[in-house]
Amino acid sequence: MRIIRDPAFTAPEDRGASAAIGNFDGVHLGHQAVIAQAKDACPDAPLGVLTFSPHPREFFQPQAPAFRLMSAAARASRLEKIGVERLYDLNFTQALASLSPEGFAQQVVVDGLGLRHLVIGEDFRFGQGRAGGPEDLQRFGTKMGFDVTVAEIVGGADGRFSSTAIRKALSEGRPADAATMLGHWHRIEGPVIGGEQRGRDLGYPTANMSLAGLHQPKFGVYAALIDIADGPHAGRYQGAASLGVRPMFDGDIPNLETFLFDFSGDLYGTVLSVALVEYLRPEARFNGLSELITQMDADCVQARRILETI
Repeated sequence: MRIIRDPAFTAPEDRGASAAIGNFDGVHLGHQAVIAQAKDACPDAPLGVLTFSPHPREFFQPQAPAFRLMSAAARASRLEKIGVERLYDLNFTQALASLSPEGFAQQVVVDGLGLRHLVIGEDFRFGQGRAGGPEDLQRFGTKMGFDVTVAEIVGGADGRFSSTAIRKALSEGRPADAATMLGHWHRIEGPVIGGEQRGRDLGYPTANMSLAGLHQPKFGVYAALIDIADGPHAGRYQGAASLGVRPMFDGDIPNLETFLFDFSGDLYGTVLSVALVEYLRPEARFNGLSELITQMDADCVQARRILETI
C-alpha cells in the first residue's frame, strides 16, 4: 500500500483511484462496506481511502478527551489488510480546513489527487464549517469529471455500526460486542516502553504500552491475544492484560501492561498489537503483594480457559 500525505506531490501512478472518504476510526464493518463499494465501482482502478491526520476533531478541539480507537499507523495497517492500495492520509491543516466545499473538490479531489470515483456515507460533510453534503459533492463531480456514490448506512440487529457505539461498548467492558461491530478484535498497537519492572519482581514480567491519544476502554484485566509482526519473537501469543492506572502502586497515568503466556525474551521497542478479548475484572487494591499474586494467578487461569475457545 502506498501512502500519500500531500496532494501537491501525488505521483502519476497514484492518480485515478476509486476512493472512499472518511475518518475510518476503527475500520469497522460500516467502513469496510463503504470501501468495498469503492472497489466494486471501478474494479480496474487502484482502491483508495482518503482520510486525514490529525482527525479534524482533534484539530479543532485539541484539549478534548482522547477518543480515537486506533492510531494513524494502526489504521493504515488495518486498511492495508483489507486490500486498500492507496492511502491518501492528508495532513489536516488550517489551509485545508478553510477550503470551501467547491474548493476542496477542485483543489484536493481533482487537481491534487486526480480521483476517478468517490464513495461517501449518507452523513458525509466536507468543506469549511462542514458546509458541503453528498448532493454538493455529486454536483461538483458532474462539473469536474469524477463520479460519486453515496453509500447507505450499514448496521446490525442493534442499529448502525459506528465508532461511537464501539467506544461505548469498550467503555462498558464489552469487547466482544465491539468486535461484532468492528469485524475484528479491538486492538491497541504500539511500541513496548520502559516500565518500573514490578511485574518481573512478582513473577509476571509485562510489556508496557502507552494509551496516549486513544480512547480508554474500561479499566481492568482482560484476556488478550498478542501479535508481534516481526523480529525474533514474531508470532501470535495468548496472555492477560491489565489496563488502567495500577491502584496497588498509586499510579496516575493509564497504560496497558500485558503478560504473554509461555514467553521469554526482551520486547523493549518491539511493536505489539494487543487484542482485548474478554473483560475479567476491574482494577483493585490488594492487602499486600501475596494477595495480588494470588489474584494474578487466578486471572491467568481464567484467561487461558477463555482463550482456548478462540
